[in-house]
Amino acid sequence: MKIDRLCVAYYSPTHTSRAVARTVGDGFGISRREEHDLTTDRSDSPILVKDSVCIVAAPVYGGLLAPVAARRIARLRAENSVAVPVAVYGNRDYEDALVQLRDLLHGQGFTVLCGAAFVGEHSYSRPGMPIAEGRPDTQDLREAEAFGRQAYASLTRQLGIATPPPADARDFALTYDAPLEQLVSTPPMKGNVPYKTLGPSTPQAPVVGDLCYGCGECVDLCPTGAISLQDGRSTTDITRCTKCCACVKSCPVGARTFDTPYTAMLHERFSARREPETFI
Repeated sequence: MKIDRLCVAYYSPTHTSRAVARTVGDGFGISRREEHDLTTDRSDSPILVKDSVCIVAAPVYGGLLAPVAARRIARLRAENSVAVPVAVYGNRDYEDALVQLRDLLHGQGFTVLCGAAFVGEHSYSRPGMPIAEGRPDTQDLREAEAFGRQAYASLTRQLGIATPPPADARDFALTYDAPLEQLVSTPPMKGNVPYKTLGPSTPQAPVVGDLCYGCGECVDLCPTGAISLQDGRSTTDITRCTKCCACVKSCPVGARTFDTPYTAMLHERFSARREPETFI
């Protein structure tokens, strides 16, 4: 049996989970690499992940995995593969999201190697009331790459490979004789099982201002297809909006705004910098 490639998968409306996942992957250094961006891919067809180390990153909503992210990640089907779950949260708390992601990946056939939680700019952050603005920053990404290196060292140690082959070799492979679940153990991670319960979400969506000229960029970036163009301007189906604010952060003219009292509360209570947490 062998592991001979790296897989990076993520759900990342505002690109924070993508940045962390890619950088953790860089730490592994395995050059044979595939990537699955699940953010706007609304297909329900399975994705086979075979003979791989798979880094899977997703954002936290209210202390749990974003529900859409969980549905998209459930498309992954593992065959002889280990997973590294990574929760990305907006500087408040990730609560049960990491163990939820761990359990989801285990249910899809992965052997979970280790896990981590990193901070990304909160989707509600805005000028004047920043919440983890600009994160993951340079320091975060250094730690993400270091985590990848440490995770790779843990994998080779548990597989009993004293001298791993060059990770950039064309014929790179980590070979072993027993099933992964017999060789690789999962460390304890922060979080509770059963997971917390979320209350009902209040239907709400960003507001479109007069600056909108119907360029359609937000239409392409919306993970749930909630945005369409009508009469030369964008409009949002409030029942499909997940309040990820990808449209707000990506609008080239600042025509979209999202005003919620939670922004002020989060800015006041959760401005102190929180650091990544890793479990190896």
